[in-house]
Amino acid sequence: MTGIRGRTTSILLAIPLAVVLAGPSVILAQRPITVKLATLAPNGSPWHEILKDMAARWSETSDGRVVLRIYPDGVAGDEPDVVRKIRIGQLQAGSLTNAGGLARIDPAVYALSIPMNANTWEAHLRVRAALEPRLEERLAEKGFVVLNWGDVGWARFFVPGPDPSVETIKRYKMFSQAGDPTAELWQRAGFRLVPLAVTDVLPSLQTKLIDCYSTTPLVALSSQWFAFTPYMVEMPWAPLSGATIIDRRAWEQIPEDLRGRLMEIAREIGDRLQTEVLRLEEEAIKAMQERGMKIIHPTAAQQSEWREALKAGYPQIRGPLIPIDLFDLALQAAGAGR
Repeated sequence: MTGIRGRTTSILLAIPLAVVLAGPSVILAQRPITVKLATLAPNGSPWHEILKDMAARWSETSDGRVVLRIYPDGVAGDEPDVVRKIRIGQLQAGSLTNAGGLARIDPAVYALSIPMNANTWEAHLRVRAALEPRLEERLAEKGFVVLNWGDVGWARFFVPGPDPSVETIKRYKMFSQAGDPTAELWQRAGFRLVPLAVTDVLPSLQTKLIDCYSTTPLVALSSQWFAFTPYMVEMPWAPLSGATIIDRRAWEQIPEDLRGRLMEIAREIGDRLQTEVLRLEEEAIKAMQERGMKIIHPTAAQQSEWREALKAGYPQIRGPLIPIDLFDLALQAAGAGR
């Protein structure tokens, strides 16, 4: 019996020693890989809910080996902050708009939202289909893997008065995202921009630091900005797109046998939101109307004036901001069905 107990004790002592000798890889293999993902999407919004679904499916598919932890509502900062935190390893992923965080990685993503280019949903989808592979390559060169693409809806102007003319809206104090490279173009055209972090828009509307902005109905509703701008100009002037990205270093820490399945889930989630966004946008507009928001329709002459004003910036963004080949490809794809 003494001999058996001695051998058993020796075996038990050898197990932790063997783990130590095997190195940290054995210990780390037993821990789940945590991916911290930040987004400005408000808590409970459609984007937040669909990201939560992706997190649940990643956990299930990986048997708990990959944990996607979501930080909504801008708690991790504005989109440029999210990009910076991903680069230094405080975060691993982000769900970002092309005009916000993605443009800080590569401004070529603005090609998805050229003003007055795609004038229908079908035209915009043609632009996305043409550009996404090229944009994914460019983002990969900068160390980011695209998990999925999506849209936030069509940008419109939300204003305090009933006149939708260019000259009237130029007089308003308009929100501009701090660091936005397109801000200079708007200022040259005569618009009064106030640069802010997106997380500062609501208090700035409350204090009258700004009195108008351009965004999508879904954002205006979910962020509660619309309560301070009683009129929406029914002139969709550009689609607002986005993507969920992950740092390549974090992605490559995930076991290779899992990456393909997790990517499939992410793409499926993106496709699902894509089919929902137009319906959700219509519901958002109705919800805001029920709360007192009024829709104003520019006349044909005013729409022509807006097209001229927005397209006047094309020479300044074709080349200096968006690579010429991608800019031309976006225009070609949008016009393919005309």
